[in-house]
Amino acid sequence: QVQLVESGGGLVQAGGSLRLSCAASGRMFGSYVMAWFRQAPGNEREFVAGIMRSGGSTYYKDSVKGRFTISRDNAKNTVYLQMNNLKAEDTAVYYCAADRHPSPNVAGTTASYDYWGQGTQVTVSS
Repeated sequence: QVQLVESGGGLVQAGGSLRLSCAASGRMFGSYVMAWFRQAPGNEREFVAGIMRSGGSTYYKDSVKGRFTISRDNAKNTVYLQMNNLKAEDTAVYYCAADRHPSPNVAGTTASYDYWGQGTQVTVSS
C-alpha cells in the first residue's frame, strides 16, 4: 500500500503563492502517473494538474494554466504543485493522487487513481 502525504497548504492573500508537496512511500513512485485534484465545499473533486512518470509531459485544468506548475523528483519520491497568482476561487482542499497502472496518459477522473493523500487546505483571501 502506497501512502501519500501532502504538505504546504495554508492561508494566502490573492495574488500570492504557495508550493504544495506530496511525499510517497515505497519504491515504485517513478512508475506512477501523479496528479493533483482539489475539492471546494459543496463541489465535486476536480482535476487540477497531472504529470507523466518521467516528468516530460504535464497537463492542467484550463483555469490554472500559466499560474500553476506541477513537477516531480523521482529520486525524492515527491511531486510538487507551485501555485502563483492565487485567486479566491482556488480555495479548496488539495489532494495528490497516484495512478499505478501503465496508463499512456494523465487521466482527469478520480476513478483512474489508486492512491490518495489526506489533503491539505488552501485558502485564498480576497
